[in-house]
Amino acid sequence: MNPLSTYKTISANNTTVTKNWFVVDAAGQPLGRLSSQIAIIIRGKHKPYFTPHVDCGDQVIVINAEQVKLTGMKFDKKAYVRHTGYPGGQRTTLAKSMKPERIIESAVRGMLPKNRLGRKLFHNMFVYVGSVHPHEAQQAKPLKFDI
Repeated sequence: MNPLSTYKTISANNTTVTKNWFVVDAAGQPLGRLSSQIAIIIRGKHKPYFTPHVDCGDQVIVINAEQVKLTGMKFDKKAYVRHTGYPGGQRTTLAKSMKPERIIESAVRGMLPKNRLGRKLFHNMFVYVGSVHPHEAQQAKPLKFDI
């Protein structure tokens, strides 16, 4: 018997996925590096049974969003561009005039897939200013990144 014929490719689905809760402290972390690590956790790419078309990622709580670090002059000069959908409707907002939660959410959203799954995955992240969050009942484990 061929030993390779006994292996099966396991495809995760909603019943076989186990979701964990993690707390990430954003204090002093660079925005881009922190966001890419959070996107990997939310997507589930750190798990051995990662399946691209299934929500197999974990829930992430980000605290101390106001202390995230933007290097160089990005806090004063970084512009976020959006469009209203009307002619001449391009609007820009500087990072210093945005809420800190929105800055982190925008960075992570840009790193997720641009489809239905990406919109669903985005709801697995919760960002809060300060160290207090309403998810104490989930007993989230602290998560440290080597950034």
